[in-house]
Amino acid sequence: MSERMKTNLLRILLVALVLALWEFLAFRGLADPFYISRPSSILIDFKNLFVSGEVWPHVYITMQATIIGLALGCAGGVVTAFLMARFRMVEKILDPLIMAVYGIPKLALGPLFILWFGLGINSKIFLAFIWVFFIMYFNAYGGFKNVEPRLVNAAKLMGANRLQIIVKIILPSSLPWLFTGLRAGLGVALLGAIVGEYIGSTAGLGHLVQYAGNMFNTTRVFSTILIMSLIMMLMNEGVKRAEKWILRWKPSEL
Repeated sequence: MSERMKTNLLRILLVALVLALWEFLAFRGLADPFYISRPSSILIDFKNLFVSGEVWPHVYITMQATIIGLALGCAGGVVTAFLMARFRMVEKILDPLIMAVYGIPKLALGPLFILWFGLGINSKIFLAFIWVFFIMYFNAYGGFKNVEPRLVNAAKLMGANRLQIIVKIILPSSLPWLFTGLRAGLGVALLGAIVGEYIGSTAGLGHLVQYAGNMFNTTRVFSTILIMSLIMMLMNEGVKRAEKWILRWKPSEL
């Protein structure tokens, strides 16, 4: 049995053990299902959400805010990091301002975004954007500043111009850092969209969780959380595959 198969098997066994223990405690009355529900009830409600089609509009709204916020945050973070890494004066001007804004609790900005942009999707996009921006900025900045100077000097000696150095040296060398930021940004983009929906919205997975919580429907809360987890797993797997394909030139670590 390969190491990967063994790891997957152990992971499945661990999850199955936790679910079985959870089901047993709820079934025997050792834990109140009103507060923790039951895995069997959650799976039934999960199935009903998709079969009835009730969940699809909420998934669409959340994914729309997540993907747009992720794209804008990644673009803004990468461009800002590149300008600061490339131009010393830009770094001196922007660095204290970025750190000052970064120190503000993003959750505290949620009500302001609702006030500025309303209860529609724009406030969720902006909340996702602001979280992704800083994650991507810090990773991209680290990548741009850690480019091997010998590679740049060698390219200059070979007659490469500035654009060629950026495209052939700086960006490829920074790709592992950028993918690290992207994978971290996936989680905060989804979190930002859901938090925005939770604070004020009429649709979306965050709204679905809030409504279920207000109705004391613990099963619906858990089934919605399960949907969020699956979305995050699928997005992360997609980025991992893209990273593996794009960085296929990079030697594998032992």
